[in-house]
Amino acid sequence: MRTRTAPRTRQFLTLTAAVAALTLPAAVPAVAGTAVADTPVLTTGATGGTPVAVGDVLTAALASGTAATFHSSATGSSGVSCTSSQFTVAVTDNPTAPGTATETLTAHTFDSGSCTSNVTGVLGVNGITVHNLPYTTTVSSDGAVAVTPPSGSTVRTTVALRTLLGSINCVYEAPRLTGTASNDGNSIAFTDQRFTKVSGSGLCFANGYFTATYAPVTDGTEAVYVN
Repeated sequence: MRTRTAPRTRQFLTLTAAVAALTLPAAVPAVAGTAVADTPVLTTGATGGTPVAVGDVLTAALASGTAATFHSSATGSSGVSCTSSQFTVAVTDNPTAPGTATETLTAHTFDSGSCTSNVTGVLGVNGITVHNLPYTTTVSSDGAVAVTPPSGSTVRTTVALRTLLGSINCVYEAPRLTGTASNDGNSIAFTDQRFTKVSGSGLCFANGYFTATYAPVTDGTEAVYVN
């Protein structure tokens, strides 16, 4: 009995090995073919969606119901508040994620008609102007955002105020700004970014702390996601 079944057993094992030898090489390309294609840092429509093209212009206004504030301290409420502000950037590099996308910030505006001040002696806000543009903006896969001025300059802002003694200009500078990008609302948020006064009257506070959330960031009509 053993003599008759042994060859069958060997034949079965040989057949199994042959099938395995033919099957395993075929499985390799099948697995590779199911891999997700490379996704860039910035996409539209969804995470892993349509790549944002180099040269595309992205814009964002303040998140609905929020204000951009420029306070005299990180914990205080004295300063300037604007309910209308917008930025515009052009994408210059959008590498494969994880990585860091690069943009050029060409405009950052504040609607003076939406700005108010609660500083004693200040009657109103004539305007807020951002200087030394364009800035370089980077957005990383982990959500880190950095805004950097051209070499040898600063992130510079003039806050023009109406006071009891006439109009005054308060000029502030920062070496750079840092923020956070989130796919929750497609937002970019800046919190208590410190500026130092470089010129202006005694009504200008010594330091300004900038806080704002811009959302949604869009490429045309499509929301932008970070991968």
